[in-house]
Amino acid sequence: MNLFDRLLTLQFTWRDAVDIIVVAVIIYSILALIRGTRAMQISIGLMILGSTFFIARAFRLLALEAISREILFYLPFAVIVLFQAEIRRGLARMGGNPLASFFRRRRGGVPVESIVNACEILASKRIGALIVIEGGQTLRSYEEGARSIDGLLTTELLVSIFTPGGPLHDGAVLVREDRIATAGALLPLTSADDPKLAHGTRHRAALGLSEETDALIIVVSEENGSVATASEGTLRENLTRESLHAELVGRFGSGA
Repeated sequence: MNLFDRLLTLQFTWRDAVDIIVVAVIIYSILALIRGTRAMQISIGLMILGSTFFIARAFRLLALEAISREILFYLPFAVIVLFQAEIRRGLARMGGNPLASFFRRRRGGVPVESIVNACEILASKRIGALIVIEGGQTLRSYEEGARSIDGLLTTELLVSIFTPGGPLHDGAVLVREDRIATAGALLPLTSADDPKLAHGTRHRAALGLSEETDALIIVVSEENGSVATASEGTLRENLTRESLHAELVGRFGSGA
């Protein structure tokens, strides 16, 4: 029986269709998670390394087959070690899926105008700021050690927090819906080696958090008064008031 005859004898059911769709979604999610990162290059290298075993067996290269067999045994452990950051970020994003966020109590939308106005004032005075806006994934683990605020977000409150001389102006403000949850929060720094990150700690912290969560982080530079945003491991710099407003509306809607 040839291959074509075997295909004709296959019975394709709805369970097979669901099985294929689920596997395709998982593969797509993994590729989307590591796309554009060093993890993608590492993945290609691991695939090439793993394929040497089958190539060696096909051409009966005994020495290469023996070595590659040992490599395949340790390959799963290497994947866990090399991709621990991506695995952690992927599991965290699974916890922030729409089904999980459906059960959260919603109080109000993100006050876009108040945030944009505050950023404009801070930038004009060259006051550094780091504003984290929570997305679907909770940021409560980053509130440890920060000062609890739980106040309604206003332009005046944001500006006063980051005004130099205060106890909280060096940390990050965590925004949850229409309220400031905490201030003075410490964020993880990115490990990416990028010359654009020579701006300072705020930019590295913004990019570092965006690599681990789905939050949108706004950075106001105290050096030149520029405004930047970070999300999904990407830093967008030198934003105007209009571009910042458009990004916030596109992400969170018109807000409160």
